Order: sequence, then structure tokens, then C-alpha cells
Amino acid sequence: MAPSWTSPLTTDCDETAMSFHIEPARAQDTAILHSLVRGLAEYERLVHQMVGTEAQLRDELFGDHPVIEAVIGWEAGRAVGFALFFHNFSTFLARRGLYLEDLFVLPDARGRGYGKALIRHLARLAVARECGRFEWAVLDWNRPAIDFYRALGADLLPDWRICRLTGDALKQLAAQS
Repeated sequence: MAPSWTSPLTTDCDETAMSFHIEPARAQDTAILHSLVRGLAEYERLVHQMVGTEAQLRDELFGDHPVIEAVIGWEAGRAVGFALFFHNFSTFLARRGLYLEDLFVLPDARGRGYGKALIRHLARLAVARECGRFEWAVLDWNRPAIDFYRALGADLLPDWRICRLTGDALKQLAAQS
């Protein structure tokens, strides 16, 4: 299945002389994307939580009812980063938003502007899709990411906390009458 969008947006990274470009993930890129997700899990010290398979990722991206999208950053033919995102909705704005689930650049490719290029690409996509917001979360211990996001102009919302139900707690709530 083709991506659900085409982007007239510039995707070259102007921060570096290296050959870098951003492309929508394709079904044949799923193994590469899954490997990059594993790199993110290792960086965030959350490998024990990475239970999703390559097949599941492919289905969520390219199945009959895709719920996520992804772009991959390529440097000289090598995948060096990715951004995975989806639409959410603001009832107060009565508009959809773009939610960045994950952004990751391989450690040996950092410092070249690729993370900024990926997030700028999504910001342009959010504007092109007339989104009211572009949001994401960051781990409270990840000072380099927090500083990076603040330098981009992002606000860290101090009065909002993420709530999550998983596993048995989710099943128990769902089973209540």
C-alpha cells in the first residue's frame, strides 16, 4: 500500500554537506525501521518493553487500516534515523493534530542536524495538513532531548502527565461491568 500522503516538502538536510534525505517509509523498509526502533529502545533503556514484531509494525503502517506513519532519514543510502507519527485530535481546537510517537537518530549520525531535519519535516507536514498542534512526549531524564526540543521552540507542559493502562490493568478495567 502506498503512503497515505505525498509530500511536496523539501526533505534535504541543509545543516550538512552529507547526502541526507527523508522519505516516507515503504513496506520494504519495515525491517530497517524495526531495527531503528530497537536502537531507540536500547537508548531509552526499554528493550524489555519492545515486544512488537516486524510483522505487527508492517501491518500498522501498511495494512488494511494503517494507524501510523513513518519517515526515514537516509544518509548516503543508509537509514540513520526515523520519525513515527499519527494524528490525534484536540476537542478544544476542533482540529486534528500531529503526534510524534518516536524520533531517533543513530548515535554515530548525531550532531549533523538530522534530528532537526526530521522534526522540521513533520512540522511542515503538520502545517500542510492544517493541524492545530504538533505534540510529543519526552522522558524526564533525557536532558539532551529536552534541551534539543526547547531550542526548537517547544514548550514542556508542566501541568500535564501521561496516564497509561496496559496488560492486566487494561484487561481488568475493560472487563468491569
